[in-house]
Amino acid sequence: MDLINNTSSAEKLFSATIQNSANLESLSNSALSNGIDLYIQKDYKGAIREFQRSIGLSPHSSYSTQATEYMANAYLKLDDPENAIKTYKRAISLNTINDELHIKLGNLYYTQERYQEAQNEYEKAVELNPTTKSLYSLGQAYLETGRYMDAQTQFTKVHRLDPESPNGRYGIGLAYSKQERYEDAIRMFKDAIGRKKDFYDAYAEMGYAYADLGRMDEAQGIVDFLDSKESNLADILSGYMYKVDPPKFTFVHATGTFLRTMPRNTLLSTLDDYLANANASKTFTMIFQFDKEMDRGSVEDKFNWTIKRSTGSGPGEAYNFGFSVPDTEATISIFPDYVYYDAKAFTATVKFTIKQNENADGTIDPSHIEFSFKGKDKFGLTMDSDFDQVTDFSGIA
Repeated sequence: MDLINNTSSAEKLFSATIQNSANLESLSNSALSNGIDLYIQKDYKGAIREFQRSIGLSPHSSYSTQATEYMANAYLKLDDPENAIKTYKRAISLNTINDELHIKLGNLYYTQERYQEAQNEYEKAVELNPTTKSLYSLGQAYLETGRYMDAQTQFTKVHRLDPESPNGRYGIGLAYSKQERYEDAIRMFKDAIGRKKDFYDAYAEMGYAYADLGRMDEAQGIVDFLDSKESNLADILSGYMYKVDPPKFTFVHATGTFLRTMPRNTLLSTLDDYLANANASKTFTMIFQFDKEMDRGSVEDKFNWTIKRSTGSGPGEAYNFGFSVPDTEATISIFPDYVYYDAKAFTATVKFTIKQNENADGTIDPSHIEFSFKGKDKFGLTMDSDFDQVTDFSGIA
């Protein structure tokens, strides 16, 4: 009889426990709904109170996980990321095997650019449940913390788990780009695009790789393509191209005072009447156009410039066309007197002096005077070696 009574009591207690748990979950769901309504109304503080109540009523239910995410977002709306982080940490302490919470906390750290902490959370998520989502997130964190080979490993696992998805190949491409394996990266981005034709981020990353290779025409082709698809990506890529493309001379302004088109054996007095006087000196200017914004200090440092007789080896490129230089030939200081940089126009005005000899019969070959610049742009890139010197005969080279 006692056994029957004890069994009946246990069953009633279990039933009451189940009933109470169901009631708490129902109340938790109600608080979650109230919180969501307040969140939509932008009453974030009120929403947080409801989400806290929802979690407290049923901390291990699915409602608790939803309330945690909403509460963290409400804190972010209030510009309070630290309490958002604490919200996830409290939830993790109550749900130690929930890998999704680690991913969400990792994502929050990632948006705050706290990449090492994000990496730690993603690693915990992978330990609990190595899904394509957690592996991909961990790969992205490794890219930010400089562990490029480890990132490549995670993305390779993503591809193996879901070979039809473009994400694994895309991630591997990102890792290759970080390792400066740009050709391999481009191949991976193309493979990702082959799996998802509108994968515009992959197009953009391929454009970055082309730009890093100096293949600006191909990068520009991607800019043109993205302009009608994802104009924001096109603008960012275009800006990146501008940044990584080495600076160049584009042309020389005709407003300079040096008559650089004159042929060999030109009398100095032809350049300026004042040089008809023995031992006279005259300052001339050349105005060079750059294709991008330069570093003022670098441009105005006269020792980054050289002025000399051309030593070109192509037909007619050498000073005086390769003929012997007469004793009357004038010499110019290898460095200019002064350089001024116009930051708005991207131009450099170079001033230099030519001096007449004592017999007033000095000569010069203006078209074979070579001007070169070895300085840097505002991003610290040195001049493109194919476009850093100018002679009138050969043009920009």
